[in-house]
Amino acid sequence: MINLKRTIFFVVMIFGVGIHLVGLAQTYPTKTIKIVVPFAPGGPSDIIARILSQKLSENLNTPVIVENKPGAGANIGMVQVARSAPDGYTLLLVSSSFVINPSLYDKPGYDALKDFTAVALPVTSPNILVGNPGFAAKNVKELLELIKANPGKYDYASPGAGTGPHLSMELLKLKLGLDIKHIPYNGGGPALQAVLGNQVPIGFSALPPAVQQIKAGKLIGLALSSAEHFPLMPEIPTLIDAGVKDFEGDTMQFIMAPQGTPSDIVKKLNTEISNIVSTKEIQEKLSSMGYFIYTHDTKKTDQIIRSELNKWQKVVQAGNIKPD
Repeated sequence: MINLKRTIFFVVMIFGVGIHLVGLAQTYPTKTIKIVVPFAPGGPSDIIARILSQKLSENLNTPVIVENKPGAGANIGMVQVARSAPDGYTLLLVSSSFVINPSLYDKPGYDALKDFTAVALPVTSPNILVGNPGFAAKNVKELLELIKANPGKYDYASPGAGTGPHLSMELLKLKLGLDIKHIPYNGGGPALQAVLGNQVPIGFSALPPAVQQIKAGKLIGLALSSAEHFPLMPEIPTLIDAGVKDFEGDTMQFIMAPQGTPSDIVKKLNTEISNIVSTKEIQEKLSSMGYFIYTHDTKKTDQIIRSELNKWQKVVQAGNIKPD
């Protein structure tokens, strides 16, 4: 009799929790949504977050704010979201640091698979190999030949140790056996300035910060890390075009929620975000800035996260890469 009562009690409790979660999903949102960006204002993730937050606020008829929480290579902001209530009111918008840091840091403070659930992957940006116009190599074929003929002679700039562009170059080094020295800078802007000033002849950068400099002829766009050409710059080849098989190293912008967030809320957010980036206005804006646009569902986004975690773990371990 006692066991029967306990069974009925737990069934009622579980049923009640289920009804509560369904209720949350049906009424969501009823208060301000916060998007945490684990970087300083003005960077690519911050810009994407602010574009999406404005449109989400309009479409959901509720305030959507962006909170910048930089520090520890983005780990501080990611840990904050991981420990937040799984109710759909605290989200994370983060770059490829999300899938790199678990291999880069001994104790990043979060588990990418256990502490988060995937919401969306609205955009990615190719990383791009750029050169100073005065450099001897004018295209990627000449560059690779020059590096191979002069091992250890040349340096390249990146936004910092463990960043997406840095690991893209390390992946290229592994695939081709290149001997070229890494010069890390504190962000994409300083790294590009070093190439512009010819302090370092070449650099690997996310595409968005480099777009205007390439269009103005101040930098040469040598090759993209993406599997496909960028529509607004079709003349720039990919590294696959240059004969580097299966090379893909884009910088991704993931939107994540704490693990345990009701699936109906996650799906609703995914649908809203996909609808936003599908509009002509947003597509034109993001494309002009250097982004590929996607409308992946949550399952596809999760698959990409798992694949990226595996890929960058191999690069970090092979290169014995440590954070700054």
